[in-house]
Amino acid sequence: MFKKGEIYLAQLNPKKGNEVGKLRPILIYQTNMLNEIAHPTTTILPLSTHLIDESYPLRFRVQKRDKLQATSEILCDQIRTIDNQRIIDEKLTTLTKEEMEQVDMQIMIVLELI
Repeated sequence: MFKKGEIYLAQLNPKKGNEVGKLRPILIYQTNMLNEIAHPTTTILPLSTHLIDESYPLRFRVQKRDKLQATSEILCDQIRTIDNQRIIDEKLTTLTKEEMEQVDMQIMIVLELI
């Protein structure tokens, strides 16, 4: 079972247009209420190792740690829902509460919820 704030690898191909594809880390972003009932799809945010400075609020940087092999950025403007079969069941790392609060704030800005 996945939990919000955990990072896994997922196969995001095939992609269309400007969507991000390939095998890459993703942040589990949907509510744990759905995660706990084994919902067949999961809302995620992909990560990229192509780092861009001064990209707030579109990106949030996560330092390399645990099994996340490279410093990466969460792509806050690429939120999407994928089938759980795309997710490789080995957790790479987990964001701290403070990091998740920052990601939540950036998502709210990108989606104009505040």
